[in-house]
Amino acid sequence: QVQLAESGGGLVQAGGSLRLSCAASGRAFSRYAMGWFRQAPGKERRFVAAISWDGGSTYYVDSVKGRFTISRDNGKNTVYLQMNSLKPDDTAVYYCAAGRGPYTTGLPGEFDYWGQGTQVTVSS
Repeated sequence: QVQLAESGGGLVQAGGSLRLSCAASGRAFSRYAMGWFRQAPGKERRFVAAISWDGGSTYYVDSVKGRFTISRDNGKNTVYLQMNSLKPDDTAVYYCAAGRGPYTTGLPGEFDYWGQGTQVTVSS
């Protein structure tokens, strides 16, 4: 079993920044890709960003490119999502996910463990 614990969510004004963290335990963190998804009220969970096992490859949904940055620290078993220039449309519950293998293209089926989520609210 893999445990994922997100933190760093909160309320921020439009244009502000937040950094989400996801601490992982339960298996060799450094061998697997990691990702972030989000779910807005009344909508499906959607891909936001992903990173390969070594941090060498990153992927983003178009709507966050240039504003969000995913990174990881394999020594700390932690993945991060730095979110800048936040918009009200970014309001959602953000979920951390652990990949089934070292790489991912961001499809939900490529992830086998999920965190409980952290709320991000961006006010206008």
